[in-house]
Amino acid sequence: MRGKRAGIRRVGFTLLEVLLVLVIIGLLAGIVAPQFFGIQKQQEINAAKAQIELLEDALNYYRLNAGSYPTTEQGLQALLTPPTTEPVPKNWAGPYLETNKALVDPWGTPYFYQYPGQHNTDKPDIWSAGPDRQPGTEDDITNWETET
Repeated sequence: MRGKRAGIRRVGFTLLEVLLVLVIIGLLAGIVAPQFFGIQKQQEINAAKAQIELLEDALNYYRLNAGSYPTTEQGLQALLTPPTTEPVPKNWAGPYLETNKALVDPWGTPYFYQYPGQHNTDKPDIWSAGPDRQPGTEDDITNWETET
């Protein structure tokens, strides 16, 4: 009997080996995942800051052509299509952005715009509601200095 068993090769894994591998994978995921998601969140915040700077640059170019920034009612859409509400710019030379994707933050929420600004006296207020998608909370990303 021993001779017959000696010739049999073991194929596959035991239940204990599979469980051990799953535990190791779970431990690694528990260590790596929080670090990865923390990095991803910071990258989304950095992207929102860069987009706000892009919007500011486009708005400055708009102001050079039109004579003033778009009103709150005209909004950021004035960077893509000529406004039809007063004051209608005579020298609109847009579009000032290539796509309307720049009007949406990394979390899929449109940027907020106000001119004249409540926080900025010489330029419009532009802000993102941030990761929680709720405007007016501490994770908002703005183009003005916030008190910490």
